[in-house]
Amino acid sequence: MMVPMTAWEALIAHLRQPEYLHVLLNPLPIYGLSIGLFALVLALFLNERKASWVALAIVFVCALSAWPVAELGEAGYDRVLAMADQAGDAWLDEHMERAGKVLWVFYTVAGIALVAAVVPLKWPRSARPLLMATLIGTAAAVGCGGWIGYAGGQVRHTEFRYGPAPTPEPHEHGG
Repeated sequence: MMVPMTAWEALIAHLRQPEYLHVLLNPLPIYGLSIGLFALVLALFLNERKASWVALAIVFVCALSAWPVAELGEAGYDRVLAMADQAGDAWLDEHMERAGKVLWVFYTVAGIALVAAVVPLKWPRSARPLLMATLIGTAAAVGCGGWIGYAGGQVRHTEFRYGPAPTPEPHEHGG
């Protein structure tokens, strides 16, 4: 006879699975950066340094969150592959390939946000151009996140598939 898990035990079991943590955290680089983008626009409009710091902090944290999201996705690859159908397998490879191609964009945006927060303390006239650079980079990262997420969403969600699965070039995955 199987003893049912308590809610706490189930939560702990899920939090030990990298693929679960990947799904839990992957909204940060997309939705979080979208909120950061809105905050940057607001900070530019208000021309208020405190608003800029809040926006830059949101962008920095959410852009940098792409690192654990990618690491957890890589760690959970084999388990998700075992659950995927043939088309899902192709989408999983496409998802990982896309992430590998543009992950640097998120790190660059985190760096620009950090520079935009610190440099104006010494050179105040640099604040607005650095905020604009952060805004442009953040918009690019949001687009990249959507591009990665589109492929990732189709791995297990057949209702999102509107055509044949991609045919990525064969490559090996660590794990």
